Amino acid sequence: MTSSLVECAKPHLDLFEGTAVDVEGGVRLVMESALSARDRVGVQDFLLLENHNSEAAFIENLRRRELEIYSKQNMERHRGVNFYEISPHIFALADNSYRALRTERRDQCILISGESGAGKTEASKKILQYYTHICPTRNNTHTIRERLLQSNPVLEAFGNAKTLRNDNSSRFGKYMDIQFDYKGAPIGGHILNYLLEKSRVAHQNHGERNFHIFYQLLEGGEDPLLKRLGLEKTNPQHYHYLVKGNCPRVSSINDKNGWKVVRNALTIIGFHEEEIQELMEIVASVLHLGNTQFGEDEEGETHITTEPQLQYLSQLLGVDGSVLKEALTHKKIVAKGEEMISPLSLEQALSARDSLAKAIYGRAFTWLVQKLNQSLAFKDEVYYSSKCSSIIGLLDIYGFEVFQRNSFEQFCINYCNEKLQQLFIELTLKSEQEEYEAEGVVWERVEYFNNKIICDLVEEKHKGIIAILDEECLRRGDASDITFLEKLEDTLGGHAHFVTHKMANGKVRKAIGREEFRLVHYAGDVNYNVNGFLDKNNDLLYRHLKEVLCQSGNHIVSQCFHADELMDQRRPESAVTQFKLSLAKLMEILMSKEPSYVRCVKPNDAKQPSRFDEVLVRHQVKYLGLMENLRVRRAGFAYRRNYEVFLERYKSLCPDTWPNWRGKLPEGVETLVKHLNYRPEEYKLGRSKIFIRFPKTLFVTEDALEAQKQTIAVILQTSWRGYRERAKYHRIRHAVIVIQSWWRGVKGRRRAKHRRQAADTIRKFIKGFILRNEPRCPENEYFLDHVRFSFLMKVKRNLPKSVLDKSWPRPPPSLNEASEHLHRICIRNLVNDYCRRIQPEWKKQLEQKVVASAIFSGQKDCYPQSVSKLFVATRLETEDINLKVLQTLGNDNKVKYGIAVTKYDRHGFRARVRQLLLTASSAVLVQEAKIKQRIEYGTLLGISVSSLSDGFFVLHIPTTDSKQKAQTVIQNAESGKLLSMRADVWNTPQKLTRQTLADGPCCIRFAIAKGKEGVIDFTSGSDLRVVKTKNGHLSVVRLSHTQG
Repeated sequence: MTSSLVECAKPHLDLFEGTAVDVEGGVRLVMESALSARDRVGVQDFLLLENHNSEAAFIENLRRRELEIYSKQNMERHRGVNFYEISPHIFALADNSYRALRTERRDQCILISGESGAGKTEASKKILQYYTHICPTRNNTHTIRERLLQSNPVLEAFGNAKTLRNDNSSRFGKYMDIQFDYKGAPIGGHILNYLLEKSRVAHQNHGERNFHIFYQLLEGGEDPLLKRLGLEKTNPQHYHYLVKGNCPRVSSINDKNGWKVVRNALTIIGFHEEEIQELMEIVASVLHLGNTQFGEDEEGETHITTEPQLQYLSQLLGVDGSVLKEALTHKKIVAKGEEMISPLSLEQALSARDSLAKAIYGRAFTWLVQKLNQSLAFKDEVYYSSKCSSIIGLLDIYGFEVFQRNSFEQFCINYCNEKLQQLFIELTLKSEQEEYEAEGVVWERVEYFNNKIICDLVEEKHKGIIAILDEECLRRGDASDITFLEKLEDTLGGHAHFVTHKMANGKVRKAIGREEFRLVHYAGDVNYNVNGFLDKNNDLLYRHLKEVLCQSGNHIVSQCFHADELMDQRRPESAVTQFKLSLAKLMEILMSKEPSYVRCVKPNDAKQPSRFDEVLVRHQVKYLGLMENLRVRRAGFAYRRNYEVFLERYKSLCPDTWPNWRGKLPEGVETLVKHLNYRPEEYKLGRSKIFIRFPKTLFVTEDALEAQKQTIAVILQTSWRGYRERAKYHRIRHAVIVIQSWWRGVKGRRRAKHRRQAADTIRKFIKGFILRNEPRCPENEYFLDHVRFSFLMKVKRNLPKSVLDKSWPRPPPSLNEASEHLHRICIRNLVNDYCRRIQPEWKKQLEQKVVASAIFSGQKDCYPQSVSKLFVATRLETEDINLKVLQTLGNDNKVKYGIAVTKYDRHGFRARVRQLLLTASSAVLVQEAKIKQRIEYGTLLGISVSSLSDGFFVLHIPTTDSKQKAQTVIQNAESGKLLSMRADVWNTPQKLTRQTLADGPCCIRFAIAKGKEGVIDFTSGSDLRVVKTKNGHLSVVRLSHTQG
């Protein structure tokens, strides 16, 4: 693998580092022609720097790099050209990945990274433009190409904004898969988005703007549209959500033209006019929400003071105005099945308004991405299969951010960059060194910083910052941002990469606020203000507002807010946990593909052309690890291949290895390179691979192969033509001889053959009939085979038509065993066909009946009478169980089965009415709203029942467990069904003990307390009686069905 560094033609300088993929048949060339102009424009390939260990030489070479290299002529210049034949370039990297995709049929990905404003979004667009320009076309791919290109302005309008560092900063992460067919034509795409900065909707820092779409709609929207949306073509300062940053217009941004581009892109992508209208209604509703103001009356109750805004909101969102008004000023609390309406304070109402705006915009953005994916999806299912398509992924995600005030969003963004840096280390620097060591190749080892310690600090289970933040968000009581900071200090105090104001020394303490903590990132130190961390992580929206939006007449809003959310009682995952999980999935995606890297470097913070800030560039070169990577590449080798692949490709260049090498692979490769006059310093032989240090060495080899291919092709053509003509002549001559010699005797031989065959058949049949009862031998095998065949054909004609059809052809004695096997197989197939036709509900009943039969058949008197009765899922509905009990059990311990039972006390055997609830882990006895006893299944020693129809069963529990009461005696008429239906929970077959009543009474003994025993005596009688006898036993009299 080889790295190259190139620049891009923008107002500022971009640096791209590409990890080349070895492509079968590709030529690897060091770009030597550019060395003649190095004094003027610098060295195009950083691997050719004379002083590659000098950071000053590296920075100076960056300063000289030339621009103006993104025209269509440059696209053509890089099409199909090997990676080293011309100057390193982002088009060369894109083309190299594309050719690797075509030749090796392995998915590729291009990771674009760098700090905010370095040009990552522009780089991804250039790569996308290159693919749509150079890829072959087929009938239905033109639309996909256009939609792939037009997805960028749509996502930028809704997901990008002006920040202090970048006028078009992506405020979300984007990963796009481009799908290619087997011919290399783009046929589809898919987009994943990560962590949209929703807080920007309601607040922007000074000098920053909200998302572009708001300004584009106000500046470029048609008058009828704006009138319908209740908006005016005025200064954006009239809207509360656009006034926070005090930056309504930017000289480098043309919002009016941007609106035209977005409007056209939506049409090309396939949005209907109704969908565009509803999408703009959502955008306008966010602006109206920001202008919705609140006040307090004399009694201190909050009310809305801007009724026109409320009317616009109800119209745009398609909801009832009075219901929305109440939801903005009140919150609904559900407790014990009852709903209570509580008024909001003025501060709470403002917070609810902002949360609603962020939720609407955030979910609409997610819907927009899903709509784009539907438009980009390849729909020709007949043509497409997974074997004939490949993927190139483009990752354009947030750059490293350091602002004057860094909050929750910057924490997540910088955590993402740490993970990407870790991935880069794993896939390049670390893997490069480990491969050389594994192959036993001597080289200059380079020390590098591994940022795993920082990633663990953020994401480690139970002890990382994310785990502590989630724990604090879930904690009841007075949890706040300050308590979160204190918990960080208690847990992470002493960590080398974590500092707070309280923990820092005097010099560092001045730079850290009392409400801040500092992380020492791979890219530098960043102070994070904890204010708002808990609220942004919870990202909660009042239930009352969700109910209103679920009833929205706007189809997009109704798709974004589902009624299922209101039914789900589980607490949603926190924002940072969702981001962590999605980031982990992204890492899996990237690890499954062959990576290439684009590293963007920003020359200055002033966003000015022809200005080179050496301090800023030096800082980026350091934290991007470019010097480390350059040292690793220069210390290593430009190309490596397995012996088998290398020898197979170049064996035609050496007479000793052509056409086939019969010896060991290392010896064959060594013979080949000696014939090619490789110098010792140009290559090394590892344990399984050959390593070539200089790309020019490989280029000379490829050049020789290209020349040799012509000679080989001529030899093959000549040999094939001669072979084909000779083979044709021999075939004709042989055919003539065969026909002449064969035809003369064909009739006689045929007649004699038929006579011999007839005589042999009759002879074998008669002899076989005589010896038919003897063991199989050559004399009777023909007859036995005939009998077997006749029987099988008879079976085929007379197969049973149903499970109840018992007919079966009578077999000959020699086939009795085979006949039995065939009969069983036939019946099994009929049974399987019958089972497949059974409805799921009836199948479940049959399965439960089988369990009941295994437990009680022949053991319980009442079992025969219960066979015809169907099982039910539970005997207690949810409303029959007290709400307090359900809340105590919680979502993780849901009730699987409930039934009313009678429980007998251990002292005095007094009968108590109880509810028996079975959960996933325990059995619970409930009296009204109180849990009387909880029996964990793991502690259950056994279950005892009698053979009578008494409904009694005893749960045996260890008396050594101080937390449990003694053994439990329970009566219920449906006890048999209870134990059968929940056999998987009780583990009934292993733990059930049956007491059989024969000629005399039987009893069940159980422990009441340590050293004390209780007894239940069972006897037959005319009716059911349960009494406590004088000897302290519990006597149960029940009519036995065998007596009846």
